Amino acid sequence: MQFMVLVKASKESESGITATPENKALFEKMGKFNEELARAGMIVAAEGLQPSSEGVRISYSGDKPRVTDGPFAETKELVAGFWLLQAKSMDEVVAWLSRAPFKNGDTVEIRRVSEASDFPPELFSAEDAQRDQSLRRSVQETQNKK
Repeated sequence: MQFMVLVKASKESESGITATPENKALFEKMGKFNEELARAGMIVAAEGLQPSSEGVRISYSGDKPRVTDGPFAETKELVAGFWLLQAKSMDEVVAWLSRAPFKNGDTVEIRRVSEASDFPPELFSAEDAQRDQSLRRSVQETQNKK
């Protein structure tokens, strides 16, 4: 099973990461934590995100999508980074993330990634599942060529 771990944004992450001794130590600890996850074969992807001031939101209503430039006011609704992890269970991911070197007040959200078997067959047929797997292989092959 795959799990998405969303690292919630904070005022600090939204203002941009500054070079302080505290942040340097945190980056080193997080790097070591990520190495442990990688050695355990769990990391599919892991990235930090630029502040919302560098992003846009697209809202869909009616015929034409509306694009809104960042920054966005509510940091509690924003994501500062993510992991995509391969694990046997939610409990395994919780155990790992309980050891993550976050600062007091930081928050992560963990959600299982939907799989073809999660959807009723009338919504996501066997042919749809095959097409999805083919697309995933194609994306992986493209990434491997880079």
